[in-house]
Amino acid sequence: MARGSEFAQALCRLCADVCQSCADECAKHQMDHCQRCAEACDKCAEECRRMAQMA
Repeated sequence: MARGSEFAQALCRLCADVCQSCADECAKHQMDHCQRCAEACDKCAEECRRMAQMA
C-alpha cells in the first residue's frame, strides 16, 4: 500500500474474505475459544475492508 501497488486493494479484499470465512465458521461453535476467534476474525475482516477502500 505504501508504494501504491496495483494489487493492494485486491489483497485487502482477499484478506477480508478469508477472515470473514473464518469468523463465520468459528461462530457456528459455542465454545468460548471459538467465539473469541470469531470476534477477532470479524474485526480483522472489517479492518481489511476499510484498508481496501483506502487502496
